[in-house]
Amino acid sequence: MNRNLLIAIVAAIVVAVAGYFVLAPKPEAPAPVAAKKYDPGASDKEILIGQTMPYSGPASAYGTIGKASAAYFAKINDEGGINGRKIKFVSLDDGYSPPKTVEQIRKLVEQDEVLFVFNTLGTPPNSAIHNYMNQKKVPQLFVATGATKWGDPKNFPWTMGWQPNYQTEGRIYAKYILKEKPNAKIAVLYQNDDYGKDYLKGFKDGLGEAGQKLIVSEVSYEVTDPTVDSQVVTMKGSGADTFFNITTPKFAAQAIKKAAEIGWKPTHFLNNVSASVASVLRPAGLENSKDIITAAYLKDPTDKQWENDQGYKDWLAWMKKYYPEGDLANSFNVYGYAVTQTLVQVLKQCGDDLTRENVMRQAANLKDIELPMLLPGIKVSTSPTDFYPIESVRLQRFDGKEWVLFGDVIGS
Repeated sequence: MNRNLLIAIVAAIVVAVAGYFVLAPKPEAPAPVAAKKYDPGASDKEILIGQTMPYSGPASAYGTIGKASAAYFAKINDEGGINGRKIKFVSLDDGYSPPKTVEQIRKLVEQDEVLFVFNTLGTPPNSAIHNYMNQKKVPQLFVATGATKWGDPKNFPWTMGWQPNYQTEGRIYAKYILKEKPNAKIAVLYQNDDYGKDYLKGFKDGLGEAGQKLIVSEVSYEVTDPTVDSQVVTMKGSGADTFFNITTPKFAAQAIKKAAEIGWKPTHFLNNVSASVASVLRPAGLENSKDIITAAYLKDPTDKQWENDQGYKDWLAWMKKYYPEGDLANSFNVYGYAVTQTLVQVLKQCGDDLTRENVMRQAANLKDIELPMLLPGIKVSTSPTDFYPIESVRLQRFDGKEWVLFGDVIGS
């Protein structure tokens, strides 16, 4: 092969190879990964959540809610956490004492640096930290109280309720009385604080002008009182045949029991926050509690109609594995389970943006969430202008053994 031919062949090969690299498709650059965003309390591995709960004091019956939440977070962590992050849950006792709540919340926010506080219990305790949480711009999320003021995104954008609000529930009882017992003589017992007054306002609003004639006795008690026995005697003495019982569990049980002891048998309406068979009706006496009416939005664990319901079966299996010491008849354990499931949904929606602002943004964008232990037809929905996640209930009556639902779902 002559030298010129060899040079020509080599040149052709070089041109061909160079052309391939020019024309060959270039590999695509990797898509940019969205930056992770964190506020104090969040990291690649952990989400730190704070809470206060009355594990002691006059409202200690509610303490099981905090224990149920901790048990549900344990389940979530066993399953790998949320978006790969484990939950660290710090729940402190405040004894249902507002000054103690302030002290504990300041510790959680300023020393522990939690991402947010969750399901802090009680209207007076939450009222004591309401301004502080909003000034600090730390979410006060899904508070365990139905006071109407927790749904005010314009003035308090960092605070959100969860359960149906007290005024709505009070109006529902009032409308039922006007329809079923228009000539009732009503006695009202209420806790002398924001919680009791909120229920009372809704009830009076529901009765309208008729309330001035129908309410024949209106008595209050202080959360520090040892009993409400004297108040119950006063109400019976008024000639009332209908009783709206606005009390926390300890006092609710006392009122039911005392009414039975003195032979007073009014048509009895009990606020939802004390409708636990385990914490209220059983201590008061199941027979004494017969025919009490309350509002419900959760499946009651004593109601046998749910025995074959998958949501109930899953709750029962979770209780036995993660909270075996918890009372299976206590509806507060259903509450703790359901509200914590709602929070888990919020955190899933947050993805890798675990800023306090995004936590509130996602909490305000829940669309028709169906929780397994909510009553059929009741869903969780929020929007940037609607901070009331649950706004529907059904009425139920205690038959001496369990709660029995009646009527349709009633919206706000």
